[in-house]
Amino acid sequence: MISVCQIKAARALLGWSASQLSEYSGIGVATIRRYELQSGIPSAQAKPLKSLEDAFKNAGIEFTGDPLVNPGVTLHLKK
Repeated sequence: MISVCQIKAARALLGWSASQLSEYSGIGVATIRRYELQSGIPSAQAKPLKSLEDAFKNAGIEFTGDPLVNPGVTLHLKK
């Protein structure tokens, strides 16, 4: 599971807008924005969160730490 902080940090590292994340994940822009207004783990079903996580991982993001205690993200740049 990923946290709101990780979603925001991953988007910032990639320079993605909510619209771009929507395009890459198949999750609606309004849903993404609703998640980002929350704290901790977004109140959502597992499937949309997995879609977001997969989109980020395909772009080179690695999720680190515990999403609730010490959430982190690392960007692995492709050569």
